[in-house]
Amino acid sequence: MTTPVALAADHGGFELKEAVRLHLEETGVPYRDFGSYTSEPCDYPDMAQAACRAVVAGECGRALLFCGTGVGISMSANKIRGIRACCCSDAFSAEYTRRHNDANALCMGGRVVGPGLGIYLADLFLNTPFEGGRHQRRVDKLMALEGT
Repeated sequence: MTTPVALAADHGGFELKEAVRLHLEETGVPYRDFGSYTSEPCDYPDMAQAACRAVVAGECGRALLFCGTGVGISMSANKIRGIRACCCSDAFSAEYTRRHNDANALCMGGRVVGPGLGIYLADLFLNTPFEGGRHQRRVDKLMALEGT
């Protein structure tokens, strides 16, 4: 991936974001960190917004988002036109949300997923291509639901 990965987390996902961020740094994957930069309480909708807007604008290729469960930040991300976010805590879902849904944001919970699994899921998500074909038709229908 040549465009940077957008990272964002609230306080509940901060430690997992940091583990993934360090892994990206060590492996030479470019990223932009939209915060949070501490474990001080903050709101996941605010954190999702900046990272997802960078994806929609083409400044970042995909987003990795983190909160306590992954659910709140996923719900927030999916409110932003052009984002297809999936909350995942298993490899099958992280892979197939890319293969079949062309997801552009992976959401994980810092209180659900440990750092080792989180790094594995992030790598899987970032390195799995969209299959297109019959799945493109479905993604088009999904995106047509925006604004209905």
